[in-house]
Amino acid sequence: MVNNHHDTGYKELFSYPEFVQQLIEGFAPAEIAQLMDFSTLKSHSGHYITPLFEEKIEDVVWSVNVNWQGVTQEVYLYILLEFQSSVDRTMPVRLMHYAACFYSELFKQKVITPGQGLPPVFPVVLYNGSDRWTASLDLYDMITPEPPGLLGVYQPRMRYYLVDEGRYTDEQLGLVQSPLSGVFSIEKASTNRQGLQQAVDRIVAIIQADPHKERIDKIITRWLKRHLQRLGAEVDLNQLNSLVEDKDMLAENLENWAQQERQEGEKLGMEKGEKLGIEKTARNLLKLGVLSDEQIAEATGLALDEVAKLRIEGKG
Repeated sequence: MVNNHHDTGYKELFSYPEFVQQLIEGFAPAEIAQLMDFSTLKSHSGHYITPLFEEKIEDVVWSVNVNWQGVTQEVYLYILLEFQSSVDRTMPVRLMHYAACFYSELFKQKVITPGQGLPPVFPVVLYNGSDRWTASLDLYDMITPEPPGLLGVYQPRMRYYLVDEGRYTDEQLGLVQSPLSGVFSIEKASTNRQGLQQAVDRIVAIIQADPHKERIDKIITRWLKRHLQRLGAEVDLNQLNSLVEDKDMLAENLENWAQQERQEGEKLGMEKGEKLGIEKTARNLLKLGVLSDEQIAEATGLALDEVAKLRIEGKG
C-alpha cells in the first residue's frame, strides 16, 4: 500500500516483480523468503476506498505462492512505502485498517468468500526517513497498560515487518548484490556528493552483472533521474538515457555539482566570517561608550536595529 506521501519513483520500482523479489530476498527474514516461489508473483493493482476516512489508497500488492509442509498457499505481499520526514506512530492502526479494507475488497470482488476463510498477508513497511523508526511494530504493543491475561486475548493484533533503509550500514548493503540494495545506497548517500558518486558506481557494476541488464538499466535510470531532480542536482537529466552508457557523463556532472556546492559553501563561509568581524567591531565600539547607535551603524554598515540588538546582548 502507498500513502499520500508515496514516492512515485519507488512505486514504479515495485511495479516490477524482480524488485519485489529483491526486497523480500534481500531484506525480509530469510525463512520467509525461502518459502516463496517468486516465479508465481502476480500484481494486484487497484484502488480501495476506506469507509472510515473516505481515503483513496493506491496499492502495491502482490500475491505469491508459498510452499509450507507440502501445501501450496497464496500469500499477499502488502507493501507500504512510507516516505515521511517523521515517524508515524499510528502505523499499526493504519495497517490494520488497510488490511481490513483489502479483505473487504476481496469479498466484494468475489475473489474469496467468508466460508473459504482469509488468505494470509505479509505486511511490509519500507521507510526511508532520516529519523530512526520508533513506532510500535504490533498494534497490541500500543495498548497500555497491558491488559490482564483473560482480557488480553480479546485485544486486536496487527504486526508488520519494517525495512528501515537508514539502519543498514554500507557494509550490510554491500553484502546484498541487487539493484534494490544499490538504490538504498544512493538514497543513503544523497547528502554526501562523494558518497553519491561511489553509490552510483556500485549500482552500475551491479546492473552490468545482471543477466537482464538492459531492462534493469532502463528502470534504474528512470528512478535515478527522478531522484536527482528531487535533490535539485545541477545535472543535465535530458542527456541521461542509460546509467551504464552515460556513467562518465553523469560522473562529470556530479563532480561539477559538488564543486559548485563547495564554492557556494566557501562563499557563504566568507560572508559569515565578514559578518562576525563587523559585529565584533560594533561590540568593541559599544564598549567604549562614546558613539551613538546611529554613528556605529554608519561606521560598520550594520542596520540600526542590529546595533540596538548587540547593545542589549552586551548588557545581558
